[in-house]
Amino acid sequence: MAERPYIVGNWKMNGTRAMLSEARAIDRAAQRYMKVEVAVAPPYTLIHAVHKEAEQIGVGAQDCHPGAEGAHTGDINASMIADAGAKFVILGHSERRQDHGETDELINAKIESALDAGLRVILCCGETLETRDAGEAEAFVLAQLKAALPAFQDPAERLTIAYEPIWAIGTGRTATPDDIAAMHGAIRGLLDETYGAEASAQVRILYGGSVKPDNAREILATPEVGGALVGGASLSAENFLGIVVGASEAEEV
Repeated sequence: MAERPYIVGNWKMNGTRAMLSEARAIDRAAQRYMKVEVAVAPPYTLIHAVHKEAEQIGVGAQDCHPGAEGAHTGDINASMIADAGAKFVILGHSERRQDHGETDELINAKIESALDAGLRVILCCGETLETRDAGEAEAFVLAQLKAALPAFQDPAERLTIAYEPIWAIGTGRTATPDDIAAMHGAIRGLLDETYGAEASAQVRILYGGSVKPDNAREILATPEVGGALVGGASLSAENFLGIVVGASEAEEV
């Protein structure tokens, strides 16, 4: 796997300029944990401001429109977010799929647009409780990825996968290390088939199911887990940095 774990905070629809103090605290503290790559994805309105504050952490966006430009009121394309200072974009998040009806085809189009704009992509995948209980979780997740994975020669430089089991987010039900290892192993197998084992080995697979400071070390020490996509816990510098510390400790095991 890639050398450094990747811890990404997804602020979702949270944050005004008052949140810049949290971004500053995350950035300054991240300088003490150079074995971990740290990034945040604030709302569009804060990308430029966080980018200006950041000396160490990466800054990205939570979505982008697939088009280059045009009459799409309220939409923001990949070139615009890159111009604001974003270096990556999260695409295919379960909340976009569920709340906005995003299809695999649309997500694939967004990925191509983001790559054309020079952005790295964090591609999300994950199943519902019904799908898991039906024994179809692995097939479902791999089908999502097969429909969206871009074709290129340097996936490690431009692609990260984030597995987020929807059933383990805010439900009180948690994924075990065995659950996580099994799904991440299946995803790694697909990446090997798609890009070849040597190139695939450098693509990080993040876990995104209610990662918190008290479970981060165990999760991040699980085979094939290359980092975490963190939701609510990333809104607090203290909580988010607890996860960064967990990642650093997992690297030392």
